[in-house]
Amino acid sequence: MSQSTEKDVLAIIVKHGVTEGAEVTSRSTLKELGLDSLQAIEILFEIEEHFDVTLPDRDPDFDNNSVQGLIDSVDVALQAKAVPAAVEP
Repeated sequence: MSQSTEKDVLAIIVKHGVTEGAEVTSRSTLKELGLDSLQAIEILFEIEEHFDVTLPDRDPDFDNNSVQGLIDSVDVALQAKAVPAAVEP
């Protein structure tokens, strides 16, 4: 995980209305941050646009998914993007 990726993801999350006083860390869950499902979807779209990646289709689990899981998903997508597609003979 790059520090830049983490910093950018955290900034996007904060921008989307984290409950005042909530501290956003990589261990935070969406529920702990006071985010609703619409905010979560908006965050996912903005992250995809910001990093020019497509994240796997899945519903955020507000109780258990941590911000770190989202950062890890972005890192995986960025790594996949960096590897050129295999050319078939």
